[in-house]
Amino acid sequence: MAKIVYLSLGSNVGDRAHSLREAISRLKDYGEVRAVSHFYETEPIDVTGQDWFLNCAVAMEAGATPAQLMADLLSIEQALGRVRTQAKGPRTIDIDILLFADLVLETRELTIPHPAMHRRRFALEPLAEIAPEARHPLLGKTIRQLLEELPAGQTVIKKD
Repeated sequence: MAKIVYLSLGSNVGDRAHSLREAISRLKDYGEVRAVSHFYETEPIDVTGQDWFLNCAVAMEAGATPAQLMADLLSIEQALGRVRTQAKGPRTIDIDILLFADLVLETRELTIPHPAMHRRRFALEPLAEIAPEARHPLLGKTIRQLLEELPAGQTVIKKD
């Protein structure tokens, strides 16, 4: 049975908008894309000496298991030229699973919900646009509430 999955997509190398659009197009091979947020220009966090990102959120219905979906997302990243040379460094595309229905999962390879999503404006702002009432299964708060509780900082600019 298909589950609603929320993803965060980001790019800060090359034609960022093209990379996001291409990744979204390829997601359709793995489920039904239900909603896509606007694109958001976001400043890098953690590793700050790099170009700004373009981010968005996607809601999709997926019939795969979380592990299979993650493998599918990694194959999209690889097909779009992602090379992992530096943790949190520059990348053509990054696709993270934020929420997978109301599932809570922690394995060596995958943690759902995404363990840092509630602290990342670049993930919450686009997600709140398409799923403000979705609930974080561990924190029990809606995406809108998590976004409202974030401290100031982390520049996120909605693009047309």
